[in-house]
Amino acid sequence: MDTDKLIHKELSYKIRGICIDTYKYLGYGFREKTYEKAIREKLKNVNMLFKEQLYAPIRVEKMRLSSQYLDFLIEDKIILEIKVGVYIKQIYFDQVEEYLKNNKKDLGILALFSSSGVKFSRVLNHDNIKSNSIVS
Repeated sequence: MDTDKLIHKELSYKIRGICIDTYKYLGYGFREKTYEKAIREKLKNVNMLFKEQLYAPIRVEKMRLSSQYLDFLIEDKIILEIKVGVYIKQIYFDQVEEYLKNNKKDLGILALFSSSGVKFSRVLNHDNIKSNSIVS
């Protein structure tokens, strides 16, 4: 894999580092909200721009179909979704893909806080990405 073509490479690494530091400090066994609060404080400490629990309605014309709340939108580029559990479920991927499409963003990071550490998955909006970018 040509990592030089990864989308938002440096920002992705910083976000992953913040999640790993959060896990090192808290360990396993907390609710998502607890990890979110810790991540929020770390994002503030490094002066990263972010929006938390961002309301993002899904609309068809002027009619609201449903509502979404993104855990984090960081630097107006990456959606960070936090989960707690044993393994990453398909429904989590589907959720992040939906967020990406609805908000016209290229990259989502799914961070699962598990008993064996933080597991990450990069989720791409294939409809929004140029053909010369790495898609994994």
